[in-house]
Amino acid sequence: MKAAVWHGREDVRIEKVNDPPDPPPGQVQVEVEWCGICGTDLHEYLGGPLYIPLGRPHPLTGVQAPVIIGHEMSGRVVALGDGVTELAVGDRVAACPIVGCLACRWCRSASMAQCDRVAFLGTSWTGGALASRLNLNAYQCYRLSDAITDEIGALVEPFSATVRAVAQGKVSASDNVAIVGAGPIGLMALMAARIRGAKRVVAVEVAGRRIEAARTCGADDVIDPSREDPEKRARELTDGDGFDVVIECAGQPATILMAGRLTRTRGRLVIMGVFDKPAALDLTDIVYREKVVSGSMSGYGLYDETIRIMTDPRFRGDVLITDRIELDALIARGYHGLLHEKDRHVKILVRPE
Repeated sequence: MKAAVWHGREDVRIEKVNDPPDPPPGQVQVEVEWCGICGTDLHEYLGGPLYIPLGRPHPLTGVQAPVIIGHEMSGRVVALGDGVTELAVGDRVAACPIVGCLACRWCRSASMAQCDRVAFLGTSWTGGALASRLNLNAYQCYRLSDAITDEIGALVEPFSATVRAVAQGKVSASDNVAIVGAGPIGLMALMAARIRGAKRVVAVEVAGRRIEAARTCGADDVIDPSREDPEKRARELTDGDGFDVVIECAGQPATILMAGRLTRTRGRLVIMGVFDKPAALDLTDIVYREKVVSGSMSGYGLYDETIRIMTDPRFRGDVLITDRIELDALIARGYHGLLHEKDRHVKILVRPE
């Protein structure tokens, strides 16, 4: 079969690889329908390895580069390993990329994403979703409802991460919420905050196409830092206080610094963005105004809830998906489009057959 294989920085190749073996006990084999291109994929391409083991095997899976990439997937179960009873051949599923050791304190307390030896589909697992088929642990697979198409199913993984971030920020009906960055994750965080019932949700973005998408996805207002002072505008929108909750989704040094300053006294700053290198917060501001800062990684444990939420009409998957491509076009149209045509693209899906 063909697959997208990461060999090194700016070296992702579409090449022939072996089909996966029959699934071992506790696993299933899934035929991939669609796989989204994630911001993490772009970070690995341009600045990696970030999570891909290079030069030494992963301590849990033994995997190291070159690896098959891709993790935002939907597909169909085509084979069952021994002992799998909760799934059946033909089930339509989305996949959680988290693979834990099942023995550490985090795995035993239902926090597998924080596993001491965590592995991830698409970086340190035996297969990736930018291939026709792969084997997954049965516990990674979640049935899709009939109300969700295969295309929308490929958005379950990234949307689950924003559902978790919004929960991490304890967003309530009295909260003014700012989403910094209106790329795919930012737009999903915006929708998750709206569906959770936030009083007001404001996007912070400079790209014209993404500003339009933010408004379509339910933003009450948009702050464009290239045209106005974001802190001044934030005070105008919040009776001088700043935002109760700010979710940073852009992963840039300038945006995390700004996100901290947009957060009100004793407000909550949730960081989702993936950073290539350490970035600064105004720690004097954080200390003196007693702001609460937390990270949020993955949507582990919230997949069934996420699938239910995605049937809400306020979830606008049609706005998010801006192109559909074949695997051979991954670099030329997929990566190039997301990196260099931000006014045109939000989320690009790949059919890896």
